[in-house]
Amino acid sequence: MAAKKTTAAKKAPAAKKAPAAKKTAAAGAKRKPNAAFMKEMTPSAALAEIVGNKPIPRTQVVSKIWDYIKKNNLQDAKNKRQINADDKLKPIFGGKKSVTMFEMTALVNKNLT
Repeated sequence: MAAKKTTAAKKAPAAKKAPAAKKTAAAGAKRKPNAAFMKEMTPSAALAEIVGNKPIPRTQVVSKIWDYIKKNNLQDAKNKRQINADDKLKPIFGGKKSVTMFEMTALVNKNLT
């Protein structure tokens, strides 16, 4: 008589590992903003047409430009990462008709002093 073959025992699913704890100085410490981003900077004349001529932090400049882009529907319909320049944005974008959102921040920084 042939011995009955037994099927391999079903393996239990592997236990999930707990995510590694983030290494911070203090468990409940809040992150400090970078002082360089918070430094107030004066916009150029071309940039002042959009964000105003008072010194403001770089973060606020980018935020106001995004508000302007959304208000005037300047994002490309097919590729949302692409920004189409109007008459006010062309001088800031170095005369380019269209730039990516990543290029935009570098070009805006050139217009801040």
